[in-house]
Amino acid sequence: MMRVLDVAAFAEIATGLALAVVPSFVGQVLLGEGLTGAAIPTARVAGIALIALGIACWKSGLLAMLIYSVTVTFYLAYLGLWGGFSGILLWPAVGLHAALSVLLWRSRPKSNTT
Repeated sequence: MMRVLDVAAFAEIATGLALAVVPSFVGQVLLGEGLTGAAIPTARVAGIALIALGIACWKSGLLAMLIYSVTVTFYLAYLGLWGGFSGILLWPAVGLHAALSVLLWRSRPKSNTT
């Protein structure tokens, strides 16, 4: 039997994927207006966060935070290099998420294969 939490987690993951892939369409169907400009990358970061939230509720909080941090690191770097966005805190945020990703990776439980 599927738990209510599993259903909610799946719904958040699906919504997050939609925001990450087609943010303007999600804005159109939810708010009646498509997203433009800086709202698109903002919606994508929110989508990434919803995916991580869904994973945290469904499986593992450490795994979810690692996925979120790695994905946001690469997405923010992409925005800075090729996406045409570059606020004053963009690169410090990339560096912070990259460092956090390394720390999260190093803190994961080690499996014993002996």
